[in-house]
Amino acid sequence: MWAKFSQIWKQKDLRASLLKVLLLLVVFRIAAHIPIPGVDLANLRAFFQSNQLLGLMNVFSGGTLDNFSLVSLGVGPYITASIILQLLGMIVPALEDLQKEGEQGQRKINQYTRYLTVPLAVLQAYAMISLLKQSSGVITSLDAIQLATTLLAMTAGTMFLVWLGELIDAQKVGNGISILIFAGIVTSLPRLTQQALLTYDPSKLPIYIAFLLVAVLTVAGVVVISEAQRNVPVTYAKRVVGNGTAGGANTHLPLRVNMAGVIPIIFAISIVLFPPMVAQFFVRAKTAWLADAANWVLVASQNQLVYGISYFVLVFAFTYFYTAIVFKPERIAENLQKQGGYVPGIRPGKPTADYLTYTVNRITLAGAAAIAAIAILPLLVQQFLTGSQNLVVGGSSLLIIVSVVLEIVRQVESQMTMREYDYDSIK
Repeated sequence: MWAKFSQIWKQKDLRASLLKVLLLLVVFRIAAHIPIPGVDLANLRAFFQSNQLLGLMNVFSGGTLDNFSLVSLGVGPYITASIILQLLGMIVPALEDLQKEGEQGQRKINQYTRYLTVPLAVLQAYAMISLLKQSSGVITSLDAIQLATTLLAMTAGTMFLVWLGELIDAQKVGNGISILIFAGIVTSLPRLTQQALLTYDPSKLPIYIAFLLVAVLTVAGVVVISEAQRNVPVTYAKRVVGNGTAGGANTHLPLRVNMAGVIPIIFAISIVLFPPMVAQFFVRAKTAWLADAANWVLVASQNQLVYGISYFVLVFAFTYFYTAIVFKPERIAENLQKQGGYVPGIRPGKPTADYLTYTVNRITLAGAAAIAAIAILPLLVQQFLTGSQNLVVGGSSLLIIVSVVLEIVRQVESQMTMREYDYDSIK
């Protein structure tokens, strides 16, 4: 391990990229400690600890919500906007054409995502303020000017984090949005550990042991699923080049069981949190059926069975959804055909694309089911234990941490491999 660190440190440009990412994370944590006035932080943290859904929301925001900081919304509105546009890309021809235009089209979609993030951030900020107003002692009354200023500040904080995430993306050592969420969770671990030690009760020893077992199983499960892959054999036909021949090599095409990484978890949490946030607007509606529907959504969001089923289904569905976005079997089949490669027993072209689609769908079924099961594993443990409300939040945090670390390791190893090839070509 230390040899790897030494090797990374010796790569000047890779070292510079990692230091830039660390600097950007420091900026993020500084912003996370700039509180918005008018909030009783002690009552706010007690309120969050009493509500599992709000605890999950705090995890999703990167640990910035429990002190109601300038960036308290986190990157949630941006992720929601991204989901909306990706779904619209399947039914709106203009967006579908942009997705096919490669890098230029993706830049345009990213621009639309930022535009949509602004109204979603305002909506979520207002819903959060409305929720805290209903909780006694958390937030003081705000007049119109103070409310507008708070909404503007929280929206600006979200867009600031989006900008930081794009700067991290540019360093090519991981997904910027995922790393921001990861950093928020990691920085909250010392405080959570201190609280656990100060409130240690020997009678709750089974809960601590259960949490430790769930943590070990989660880490092991995520590592196994993330590293597992199906190797599709590929053969390259021999070609006559001048007076000799080229090709004829046998290799394989690696297809990962979980190509989507941590994105399905983040997407699922975003969707789970969105209905209760919207329902806050209609709790006191004058129309009876609308108020009843809003209250039903809020009550359902606290139901363990509804939460568990929703979380499982969303993680499962988003794993398939994101895999369909990042994996393009037609393009891979076309490239193989151009390079003279083929899968033994499969005709080049469309039959190869159909075979790859069939194979990916089969292995993704196992990957999606495994990740979804790991996601709700803490919830299942909680059903057999009392006083373990934060177990689910801890499980979601651990799932994100392990997935993001694996993604960063893969990205760094990819960068190192690329630099080794560049160095060899120069020699």
